[in-house]
Amino acid sequence: MKRTLIALGLAVCTASVWAQSAKTAEQPAINIEVNVLDPVKGDTPAGHIRVTQSDYGLVFTPELKGLPAGLHGFHIHQNASCAPLEKDGKLVAALAAGGHWDPEKSGQHGFPWQKDAHLGDLPALTVNADGTATNPVLAPRLTSLEQIKNHAIMIHVGGDNHSDTPAALGGGGARLACGVIK
Repeated sequence: MKRTLIALGLAVCTASVWAQSAKTAEQPAINIEVNVLDPVKGDTPAGHIRVTQSDYGLVFTPELKGLPAGLHGFHIHQNASCAPLEKDGKLVAALAAGGHWDPEKSGQHGFPWQKDAHLGDLPALTVNADGTATNPVLAPRLTSLEQIKNHAIMIHVGGDNHSDTPAALGGGGARLACGVIK
């Protein structure tokens, strides 16, 4: 009798895990191919970011490699392009992506949950010592995959303090990697 109950318990647990993984596999998602930017030598593939919907907002799950270790600014940008453009006589990586996505015209950079900030502000992306990024981040104000289509996702050099002070746009640096959200 004891063995039967244990076997039945294991069967229920296995069925539950299988059902949850099947639910996750069926979940709508967007896969964004990301490239490390080099407007002179050409971009190189860095992997992808999978975006899924959750009850708490959109989840951005990176599978990236070849990035500098540390925290990096991570944002959705206005335009669906990662092309370089010329600015002040110099070619600038992914300048065609435009600025941070700000459909409500808040005009300020902030935390991903802050209602009076760019809608494209995401939590900082953590890159491990080996150059990989695999930790998912949650964007609570973004609620549907349709909402983010036809924009670019950008990884910046350096961290992000989610403020415009003491430096604009969180103090992050140059555009490091980019992908178009289709």
